Amino acid sequence: MSTPHHDLQRMLNGPILPTLLRLAAPNVLAMVMTVLVGIAETYYVGRLGTAPLAAMALVFPFAMLTQMMSAGAMGGGVSASISRALGASDLPRAQTLLQHALVIGLGAGLLYSAIFLIWGPSFYSLLGGRDTVLHEAVRYATVLFAGAVLVWLINTLASVVRGTGNMRVPSVALVATAVLQIVLGGVLSLGAGPVTAMGMVGVAWGHIIATAAGVAYFLWYLMSGQGRLSLQMRGFKLQRNMFADILKVGAVACLSPVQSVLAILIFTGMLAQLGTEALAGYGIGQRLEFLLIPIAFGIGVASVPMVGMAMGAGKPARARRVAWVAGGVSAFNLGVIGAVVTWAPDLWSKLFTQDPLVLDFARQYLVTAGPAFPFFGLGLTLYFASQGAGQVIGPVLAGTVRLVLVAGAGYWLSLHQGTAGHFYTLVAWAMVLYGLVTVAAVKLTPWGPGAKS
Repeated sequence: MSTPHHDLQRMLNGPILPTLLRLAAPNVLAMVMTVLVGIAETYYVGRLGTAPLAAMALVFPFAMLTQMMSAGAMGGGVSASISRALGASDLPRAQTLLQHALVIGLGAGLLYSAIFLIWGPSFYSLLGGRDTVLHEAVRYATVLFAGAVLVWLINTLASVVRGTGNMRVPSVALVATAVLQIVLGGVLSLGAGPVTAMGMVGVAWGHIIATAAGVAYFLWYLMSGQGRLSLQMRGFKLQRNMFADILKVGAVACLSPVQSVLAILIFTGMLAQLGTEALAGYGIGQRLEFLLIPIAFGIGVASVPMVGMAMGAGKPARARRVAWVAGGVSAFNLGVIGAVVTWAPDLWSKLFTQDPLVLDFARQYLVTAGPAFPFFGLGLTLYFASQGAGQVIGPVLAGTVRLVLVAGAGYWLSLHQGTAGHFYTLVAWAMVLYGLVTVAAVKLTPWGPGAKS
């Protein structure tokens, strides 16, 4: 049985690819369950009709933004700061960072809930939601975003544990949460036995109840002192430098998912002009694009403590090698998925609808965007690895380039009666450009004295 010291030495000195894969394996399992949650929820909503499916396409980018900001961006900042402290053998600092991370997660979650409860309906309307579609979107989102603070808390707590190099505990907890969410979402939305069908709102309630159970588990785990760090609020004092250590990475990193989702929202608003069927078909393809993020996340989040501990121990060259290996593994994984949906798009599309027109739009999106998936995975995983090094400006700027391309070229297509095929091609080129610019940014950004590419 390995000890914490042995685990730390393996991350600092062990062979990179085997260590990375060992850390990533439980994360990938947890992320596969996240994908299954997405499939299940889209299936439930698909059974309710085309209008609910279109409504979900309006809300889903904001729901994924909650996950991307809390787990991938701010969560990466939490993991990176804790891993750097542990790499420098400063356990008291890591303990204090845990307390401040919890404050950040709680505050950000409450703010996120407030924003979407107040202005959410206006956002969905701006995206083209009308009549029944808008009504369904508002009902679903009101319940869903009331629980956004729980999403921030569960991902913050999971990131704390991951920052210590322990991937098993958060992964097991998130798998259990996902299973509970799938079961509750189906029962509450479609009805079963004495339970009356609640429609889309039932899917949202299933999400909230399952997430609350996950938060309760993580709090128990950390307060019971079973991990390398323990949560103790007695004598806790807010320290500006601790917030700064997390936010200098996490706050900047939050710009990346905002840019990604803004690009999707701009694109969704433009595509909504082509009709409900086009929006619903794109929603099916868009769902897969968003679900690629957790797969890249599984690899990327494993690289964060490896990179962070190497940087804390004064080994920037090793940290950079970890980043390149992680990026390559992620590109391969998403390349396989892209090849499958390019050659057999109905394997995904027919899970959610049998409407011929909606299927045609979904197929067209998958066949066009599928070949670009590996570039998206490469860029996203390098973004996570850069968090461990505390150098996220370059990958964030790569997201800016993607956003500018989507907005500029998309606006031009709208003015010139662009077809769905033209818009899908734009999405594919934006993914390719994002990956290539991120590679260039990581290559050119120094990661400390003696760092080499």
